[in-house]
Amino acid sequence: MKPIKIALFANDIALATDKEILRLVNFPGPKLMKILSIALIFIFFLFKNFKSNSINLSKFSLLFTYLLVYDCLSAMIRKTIFSLAASIIKFIFICLFFLNAYAETVNRKYEPNEKGILALMYHRFEENKYPSTNIKIDVFQKHLNIIKENNISFLNPKNFEFEINKVSEEKKILLTIDDAFSSFYLNAWPILKKDKIPFILFVSTEAVGKNGYMSWDEIIEISKEDLVFIGNHSHSHEYLVKYKFEEFEEDILKSIELFEKNLGYNSKFFSYPFGEYSLEQKKYISNNFDYAFGQHSGVIDLNKDKYELPRFPINEKYGDIERFEFLINLLPIQYKNIIPEEKFLLNVNNPPELVIEFFNDQPNIDKINCFSNEGGEWKNSQLKYKKNKIEVIFKEKFLPRRGRINCSMQDKDGWRWFGSQFTLN
Repeated sequence: MKPIKIALFANDIALATDKEILRLVNFPGPKLMKILSIALIFIFFLFKNFKSNSINLSKFSLLFTYLLVYDCLSAMIRKTIFSLAASIIKFIFICLFFLNAYAETVNRKYEPNEKGILALMYHRFEENKYPSTNIKIDVFQKHLNIIKENNISFLNPKNFEFEINKVSEEKKILLTIDDAFSSFYLNAWPILKKDKIPFILFVSTEAVGKNGYMSWDEIIEISKEDLVFIGNHSHSHEYLVKYKFEEFEEDILKSIELFEKNLGYNSKFFSYPFGEYSLEQKKYISNNFDYAFGQHSGVIDLNKDKYELPRFPINEKYGDIERFEFLINLLPIQYKNIIPEEKFLLNVNNPPELVIEFFNDQPNIDKINCFSNEGGEWKNSQLKYKKNKIEVIFKEKFLPRRGRINCSMQDKDGWRWFGSQFTLN
């Protein structure tokens, strides 16, 4: 659970505790009993014949005084006890909050048994005039068969929070589909439903119901299945990184509004259109979603940024069987930090000064090789190895629209991989 969620949860508990204390202290039942007791004493002394009225009044006054004193003292004792209990509860939740926040920011470490979660990204199915985003349905079926033949499990998105916050000692595949094209509903959905294969369908709300896209009725229909999760893919699916922040915010809020109107909720999953985002946009997404996916290749592990999650794009060019068999067995290259965090490049910071920081006890750092498309063509990147860091020396600028770097390494467990993407102004 994220620190901000723990803080909100602790605050809710504290407020609920305070309300409960007030309810107990001011509960009308005991007060009613006290009033009845006083009334009974008064009636008793009023109708009973005593030898002396002054004595009667004295007895009544004395009992009445005792009752009031007891009432005040008991109320004070109750308030003190409950107030102390509330303080203790608040203190415990505050401690839990800080311990969790500390654990997330400090106790990250290299996990040698981490196999990772490999996310695959598809778009169109059997729309052969769009080869850059299409996959032939018979090839898609072969992909699913290869995953099963390799005894790799499909990850149900409902378990994603649990799986991503622990060491994945068994490789898992997360299937994602972007844009909600009609060809997915007609060609791929029947296969996934029949084989009970879970997935996330990322929807851009403006396109819903238009020619070539699924309707809200179709999206609602498949969302009722336990294996299906609907993810948010913005409203317009434009090049949002070019937007002014106010326009970007308006676009995301519109998508959230339409999700809540048609599905009754906003998704906890988001995918950046074209995998593009600025640091400011990423921070905004982190305040409205639990996870966000890009379009840079790599394997998800415990230490990956939850708002820069990698996926392997699959299409006709990059979906051939040989490549697919290679990539589904890839392992993550873990790292502690990557600088710069800003992935949106201007002329002044293109090319970026890229530094990858690894964990102190992480082996084989010097075996990592990287390739980048600086200057418009893929070439071997120049690397400087410095203890637990690698400095990447780019000799040329990245050309519009996107710059990419992919790094790989082979060790005793197999091939490891991670990638990063930059967007240019």
